[in-house]
Amino acid sequence: MTKITTQIALWADRLRDISALGLHFSGNSYDQTRYRAVQDIAMEMYALASGETLEEVEPLRAPLFSRPTPLTVGDAAVIDSAGRILLMQRSDDHKWALPGGALEVGETPAAGVVREAFEETGVRCQPVALVGVFDSRLCGLISRHQMYAFIFLCRPVGDIPAHFHCDETLDTGWFAEEALPEAEAMHPGHLGRIPEAFRVWRGDPRAYFDRDAG
Repeated sequence: MTKITTQIALWADRLRDISALGLHFSGNSYDQTRYRAVQDIAMEMYALASGETLEEVEPLRAPLFSRPTPLTVGDAAVIDSAGRILLMQRSDDHKWALPGGALEVGETPAAGVVREAFEETGVRCQPVALVGVFDSRLCGLISRHQMYAFIFLCRPVGDIPAHFHCDETLDTGWFAEEALPEAEAMHPGHLGRIPEAFRVWRGDPRAYFDRDAG
């Protein structure tokens, strides 16, 4: 593919992802119709980028364009030189959590967690190691749908903002490993992942992954 067709294919994939998830979650006919229109546009763009006809692309509608994969999310375990980890207090449930969120088509998982950390805390950071990949079904996350969570060890860079405002964030704080918020004050699934982040921070290079769903 040329640079232009590669970009068109990426846009098509982003629209595919939006339409597939929209059709999966939407419960009213108005939204369903609009997401199907987005899906049609994604297929037309894919055909244009690949040089295929719409008739040749149509068989991909059910297995590819209409099927959302497990949601992918990412969290930044930002630990400073004093061994304190950055947490944000969520505005939806007032629980403390690692900064993070849904990864977007077109960005790497590492870039996604850096973006999320900045958006939710105002702290710029640099990823230094993969802590692990966690399955929502096995790590305590509460979700209607299966999610894969990529956790990256990061270090803060630049100035730390004294004040920060984000609709998703009530507060931010730096916590030593032995002085984390109480378990009931932590967002489900996060408290169990923080020790893995400190393990990697101490120099263990092994990334965590779930071996079996049981």
